[in-house]
Amino acid sequence: MSTPERYPQPYLQLKLAMALFKKPPCALNEPESARLDAVVGRQAKIETAILASPEAVNVVVPTATLNARLSEIRKRYLTRSEFLDDMRQNGLSEPILEAAVTRDLRIESVLEQVAAQTPGVSEVDAEIYYHQHPQSFSRPETRRLRHILITFDNATQKREAIARLETLREQIQTAENVPDAFAAAAHQHSQCPTALEGGIIGTVKPGQLFPELEPTAFALAADELSPPLESPIGLHLLFCESIQPGITLSFADAKERIIARMNEQRGQNRQQEWIKALLKR
Repeated sequence: MSTPERYPQPYLQLKLAMALFKKPPCALNEPESARLDAVVGRQAKIETAILASPEAVNVVVPTATLNARLSEIRKRYLTRSEFLDDMRQNGLSEPILEAAVTRDLRIESVLEQVAAQTPGVSEVDAEIYYHQHPQSFSRPETRRLRHILITFDNATQKREAIARLETLREQIQTAENVPDAFAAAAHQHSQCPTALEGGIIGTVKPGQLFPELEPTAFALAADELSPPLESPIGLHLLFCESIQPGITLSFADAKERIIARMNEQRGQNRQQEWIKALLKR
C-alpha cells in the first residue's frame, strides 16, 4: 500500500467552496465557513484513502492530460496576471496548483478503474428498465396557446366580461387572418401582461395550465378558439396556434441511452461501495 499523500489544502478549500457556495473561501460567512471545514475534512479523508489504496499504486498521470487540465483552468481568466492574482488571493501558486490537479487526475483514474470492474448492463436489463420507466421515454402532446384575460369583481362584471369575450370570439372567427386578429384583440382587450405580446402563453404540456382551462385547451384543434372559460384569475378566451403530437421513443431507439445511463449508475454505486470499504479498513 502506498504512503498517503498530503492534500494541497488551499486548493481543496477553494474547489469545495466554489462547488458548494459559488464563491471563494474568503467570501464565506461564519456558518458557511464552518460547513466548508467539515466538508473539506471528510473529502480530504476520502481522497487520501483512495490514493493510499492498492489500486492507486501504478496510476500515472500523462503529461499531456495534466497540461490540458491546467490549460482549461487558465482559460477561465482573461490574462495571466489575473490568473496569478487569483491564485495568490486563495493561497495558491502554480506548483501547488499543478500538484493538486495531478492529484485530482490520479483520483479520477482510480475511480474509473473501480467503476470499470462493474459488470456491463445487458440488453435484457435495459429492456426491463424501459418497460418499468415508460414516462422517461414519452414526450406528451404540447400546444402553443394564446389567451385574452378579462378579470371581474362581482356577478355583474362577470356577465359583462362573458358577453365581451363572446363578441370578440365572433369577430376573430370571421376575420380573414384569425391568428393576427386574435393577437390584435389580445393586445387591445386582455388584462394580462401577455397582452403586450398578443396574448401569447407559449408552448404548454398537460399540467401547466389552470385545471379549469386544461380540458378545453387540449381539446381544441389548431387555429380553434375556445368559448369563455373561468379560472381563479378571471375569464379567458383561448386560441390554439399549433399542436405538437406526443411521441414515445421505441426501445430500439432508446436502448443505447439506457445502457449508457445504467452503466454509469452501476459504476457510481460500485465506487461508493468501494470507498465505504476503504474507510472501514
